[in-house]
Amino acid sequence: METIIREGTPKTPYVRLNGENGVIEIKGRSIPENSVEFYKPLIEWLDRYANTPFDLTSVNIQLEYFNTSSSKCILDIFKKLELVFKKGNKVEINWYYEEDDEDMFEAGEDYQSIISIPFKMIEMEE
Repeated sequence: METIIREGTPKTPYVRLNGENGVIEIKGRSIPENSVEFYKPLIEWLDRYANTPFDLTSVNIQLEYFNTSSSKCILDIFKKLELVFKKGNKVEINWYYEEDDEDMFEAGEDYQSIISIPFKMIEMEE
């Protein structure tokens, strides 16, 4: 399966969907002009990935800020991963946040309360 890499910009996060090892990374700021348009290819990739996932899918989310429309798209990504998880595949979600960023910590907890995949909350020192 192909790997998608998007370099980060001031408005969009760095994204790497690795089709060779099942590692998914999203880092940076997510305030694109059109979140649905930005995330659509990623969600389509996950649809294809869900058909033949690796034994372990490792997801690393390290966002410093995201807007409301991005939060919906991120939830859609988690819902696709939840389907992979419910089929009996291992999915680990590592949610990184700055040690003094309560908003980002709570955002991770909010997602964790919605989907059935356990999150690993990882505090980063500044």
